[in-house]
Amino acid sequence: MKQLRIMTLFNYLAMISLFIALPGCGNDNGRKKSGGARIIRFSGYDWIVRTTGDMTGGPGPNYFSDSEENVWIDEEGRLHMRITFRDGRWNCARVEMAKSYGYDKYVFYVSSRPDSLDRQVVWGLYTYNNDEEEIDIEFSRWGIDNNQEAQYTIQPSSVSGNKARFRMNLEGSYSTHVIDWGKKRIDFASYHGHRLKPDNTNQIIASWSYSGSNIPPDSDERLKINLWLFRGAPPSDGQETEVVVTRVEIL
Repeated sequence: MKQLRIMTLFNYLAMISLFIALPGCGNDNGRKKSGGARIIRFSGYDWIVRTTGDMTGGPGPNYFSDSEENVWIDEEGRLHMRITFRDGRWNCARVEMAKSYGYDKYVFYVSSRPDSLDRQVVWGLYTYNNDEEEIDIEFSRWGIDNNQEAQYTIQPSSVSGNKARFRMNLEGSYSTHVIDWGKKRIDFASYHGHRLKPDNTNQIIASWSYSGSNIPPDSDERLKINLWLFRGAPPSDGQETEVVVTRVEIL
């Protein structure tokens, strides 16, 4: 009987340990690393949450906060990012992968509508090493009512042929966005719903291929997601903004 009780206790502890170790169970809203930055676990990857403290930083410039009011993981493992008004100022959000993955296909499964953002809000899905080695999918009207809501961009965006803008014409809250970054070409795509490939052309929101001279080299770039205010100006509707990413895949 004593041996049976010991085995039962051992099995119980083993089950608890297995549950804790399973990916995607519950949420992981972060820990502090040695430098003081907040780290979250999202889609199986470590992400660093940016903070500028009591100073502003680019883009914008804006205040960026690592508070759980601005960045958090919900019980389903989805990433939430929010622009909040707190302590008399607007606080924006950014996360970046702790590791560089270089040439790869990056897939973002989005669960809120980028076409409904206030005209001052910018939501970016991008790889970044420096201001001239950057690949962007950006959702914004850039302060202009009735402007197109989205763009694919290779930096520097001032170079002719380095940008493609489009309207989203979404059919619901779910959409998928892809950056397929290769040495000689970058392919962008956006689809209705959550899917890796469209079943027909009606599921394609937009697509674009770039093979110009500004393809970034595979160096120390990081995948990032940000939510910020154009030129640091408050939302025109005075409301806080929240966006949701269900998951990110690197293929």
